[in-house]
Amino acid sequence: MTTSTRERIVAESLRLFAERGYAATSVAEIEAAAGLSPGAGGLYRHFRSKEEVLASAIREHIERTRKQVNEVLAGASAYEDRPLQVRLKMTCHAGLAKMREEQDLIRVLFRDLDQFPNLVAEMREGIVNPLYDGIAAWLSAQPEFAGADEDWPAIASILGGAVVNYWLANESMYEPPTRIDEKRFVASWARLGMGLVADPDRLPREPAS
Repeated sequence: MTTSTRERIVAESLRLFAERGYAATSVAEIEAAAGLSPGAGGLYRHFRSKEEVLASAIREHIERTRKQVNEVLAGASAYEDRPLQVRLKMTCHAGLAKMREEQDLIRVLFRDLDQFPNLVAEMREGIVNPLYDGIAAWLSAQPEFAGADEDWPAIASILGGAVVNYWLANESMYEPPTRIDEKRFVASWARLGMGLVADPDRLPREPAS
């Protein structure tokens, strides 16, 4: 698929903002990275300012996240025949994959977005909260949890927060907390999720790996 100039500007600007910081990245550097003549004003034929490029990047990520959450929830029923522990592991892996996918945006968020509180609000309402809402909806929809009187949004904030913290610690400190590798983290995360089942006898055994 051919990438448009506008898409290249957005992608390269986000990469540069993540690597160098928003303030330290010039319009000319974005233009050069996007394959335009640096300093010739090519960026301004698509965006009014550097801030508008950042806003566009955030809004594109919001739209993609919204679609992904909807697709995951719509396809969740396809895996109901698998043991709950397997489904939980799949969900945890998906959460970590989403963090990796958004790593440039997350770096910009923690480094520079305090300058743009309106964009922080858009990210919170467009990416962060929908992801937690998606986890809560997914948990409550699992047949093993049917009829459970649980505060699913609060549980989602705990389980989702664990995924976020694990990834952030790995990113910022260059190794996971206490060197727990991803396989062990996912397995333990799933075991915690299994504890939500009121009657363990209702669960089929996970096949031996």
